[in-house]
Amino acid sequence: MGRRADGISGGAADRRCGPQPRRPAASPAAWYEFVDRGMVADLNVHWDKAKDGTPKPHAHVMLAMRDVGPEGFGKKNRDWNSTELLKDWREAWSAHVNERMAELGLEGRIDHRSYEAQGIDLEPQHKIGPAASRRPEQGLEAERIEDHARIARENGEKIIANPNVALDAITRSQATFTTRDLATFALRHSDGKEQFDQVMGAVRASPELVALGKDGRDQERFTSRDMIAVEARLERAGDELAGRAGHGVANRQRDAAIGAAEERGLVLSGEQRDAFDHVTGDRGLASVVGYAGSGKSAMLGVAREAWEGQGYTVRGAALSGIAAENLEGGSGIQSRTIASLEHAWGQGREQLGPMDVLVVDEAGMIGSRQMERVLSQARDAGAKVVIVGDPEQLQAIEAGAAFRSVTERHGAAEITEIRRQREDWQRDATRALATGRTGEAIHAYDQGGMVHAADTREGARGELVDGWDRARQAEPGKSQIILTHTNAEVQSLNGEARDRLRASGDLGDDVTVKAERGERQFATGDRIMFLRNERGMGVKNGTLATIERVSPEGMEVRLDDGRGVAFDTKDYSHVDHGYAATIHKSQGVTVDRAHVLATPGMDRHSAYVGMSRHRDDVQLHYGRDDFTDQRQLVRALSRDRGKDITSDYARPEQDQARAFADRREIRFPELARQVAEKVRDKARGMFAGFRPKPATEKAMSPERGETDRALAPSQSKAIERYGRAAADMDRMRDQGLPVLAHQESALQRASEALDQTRPHAARDLASAIERDPRLARDAAEGNTGGAAKAMETERQVRLDPEKRAGRFVEQWQGMKEARASMERAGDRAGAEKLGKRMEGIAGGLHRDPQLESVLRARAPSWR
Repeated sequence: MGRRADGISGGAADRRCGPQPRRPAASPAAWYEFVDRGMVADLNVHWDKAKDGTPKPHAHVMLAMRDVGPEGFGKKNRDWNSTELLKDWREAWSAHVNERMAELGLEGRIDHRSYEAQGIDLEPQHKIGPAASRRPEQGLEAERIEDHARIARENGEKIIANPNVALDAITRSQATFTTRDLATFALRHSDGKEQFDQVMGAVRASPELVALGKDGRDQERFTSRDMIAVEARLERAGDELAGRAGHGVANRQRDAAIGAAEERGLVLSGEQRDAFDHVTGDRGLASVVGYAGSGKSAMLGVAREAWEGQGYTVRGAALSGIAAENLEGGSGIQSRTIASLEHAWGQGREQLGPMDVLVVDEAGMIGSRQMERVLSQARDAGAKVVIVGDPEQLQAIEAGAAFRSVTERHGAAEITEIRRQREDWQRDATRALATGRTGEAIHAYDQGGMVHAADTREGARGELVDGWDRARQAEPGKSQIILTHTNAEVQSLNGEARDRLRASGDLGDDVTVKAERGERQFATGDRIMFLRNERGMGVKNGTLATIERVSPEGMEVRLDDGRGVAFDTKDYSHVDHGYAATIHKSQGVTVDRAHVLATPGMDRHSAYVGMSRHRDDVQLHYGRDDFTDQRQLVRALSRDRGKDITSDYARPEQDQARAFADRREIRFPELARQVAEKVRDKARGMFAGFRPKPATEKAMSPERGETDRALAPSQSKAIERYGRAAADMDRMRDQGLPVLAHQESALQRASEALDQTRPHAARDLASAIERDPRLARDAAEGNTGGAAKAMETERQVRLDPEKRAGRFVEQWQGMKEARASMERAGDRAGAEKLGKRMEGIAGGLHRDPQLESVLRARAPSWR
């Protein structure tokens, strides 16, 4: 009568969650996925330990496979045994676990897809319980534990024989990883400590493993050569597209498109016009960074008319179905998901050509591998690509931050003027959210009476739905949406919303419909959401509609775009109630009012999206059992979980010396200058004979000069912002106080803004300030000339191997003198550590072949 659902991917919980936090992940998952479907579910959560004491948390769910009616169990429900449903359960379980890990602030996520679906040559493991693990000791057969050990052992053997398998698996969802991430993976795919050590050793010794240095948390980060190669291909494809001319639009076509828009009442702002000119230029790649609600789609609609007037075919693409639908609705560009485009390309259909323009919206949600494939496809076809998005909104699910990478490398037009919100102060709040100042935005909405605290999350949920219902009845013509972070909360909010509609008599009689997620009650007047793309019906995952007629066999609905659709639920059953949605589904949506239930899994990116969907107002609700007060709410909703790329950690070798000095609280720039004065006339040691060649200054092209002059005001402003953030952190250090999280975030945001003025500008300014900390204080006071000049010097050093070599020698002599000073002062431990660090730096010169070549040529015996 029953079976275990042990095959659900992720049935094992992350051991870092601890025994208590694990239940909130398992219980809602079982209730939402099984009980709501009409199944009887017996949930058992175990916190076992291996013989070596390693925690092995997991959950078992025993499911009844028969329908339950008033008289007890009925016939077997064969639909509950379908492979498709199992895939849905795997996806739902991963979502629940990832949500709980996010709430606890833990890094790493689980992927619901099978290894085969991910292209990973490993066999998935079965889960075993404590009873099975005891059977071998009792002399009983235990096929499950033997099978589990066999799979782990065979996977371990595969990894030992080919460590690339492990590197490929880990970097599917994260571009870089830590030693702990690697150990967690190795533990899952090995049988016993001896094989675990062999797996770890094989991966660590793999020539495909690349060490990137330490991150902001002082953890060593690694990646694979394949991931670096992906990013290199992405850079090459972007470079070739950006360097290719011939996709421009004539002025008469631009003027005609703008004139037609103005006749319709659409007048582009100055920023929108600049973005329009940028995307309709002749280059093969154009990027637009726009805040939420800044009118990106409206601008693209005008650009579409100009492109089409020039004879181009314009296509749209986005990661999700709802984002593609919103792009099409806002701009008139026929759009579809990237996955469906790639599928068509793979079959030789719908190929791009030289007269195609591909517009990719919500590009910040796209991983590096997928972005590389899209750009490479367009490059090979001779097409133009326009990528549009906001790197501060929801992050890519797969590895990498491709959109940020492309815009940093090639620049982008910016649209920062918010147009969606009608009130000036709300537009300012959205701008604050876009720039990471979440607390400032929440405070503004609190002052406006739009932030509401209840004693519990349940109470907050009820107050939210009450407010939604009052607004619905007061202004029925206004569009509304309820947003939250998890599918479980969406289900609860949908139920409460229907209760209010039922109480007010706004729903017809309930009809039981066998939907894909289980039996659901639908009625005339219900709002529904489509959950799967279906081109024949013209709907996408996330499309909303209102039921006009419903029966157990089918529905007739009115889509929000006005079209009527009828379908048989035997052919299409992927629908659910549509009053509430996850924030992830809402990116790109615009409504009159939004109601947001905050939960601990949210961060600054989801808060930004959730609180910027509205025109008139947004109501933010939370429970004090989740956040004790508004300060804790702000702290949680300010967390930055932006994706990284491998080049975020790549630094020249001299930066390693600076990092060492910083960790020992040595003011390295000052020390280097003092020592340089002593050794200038008597250079000695391994670089005693070295003399850098004088650098030849390259003449700046007129085009480059004009560009620099155009960027000067924005660059000066960005330098001042960076200086304020750096000086603020220095003041904390000078007072012996720890640097605060919001100060680190401010520096990060300032770095991103500075990099918009030219690639690697923040890196160059950071190097300049390390050499002369006074530059930060001067810049903070608005005196940015010295910092700008020093930045240019650092840029030249970074790009010129001769100058890098000269800088390296200066710093090496500084460290050498510092070590001698430590020895004279009796600090043998410090001197030994510095000496080992110097050995490491010298041994790592192969990572900068140009620098190594110059040093060898000038001083062959330097080693």
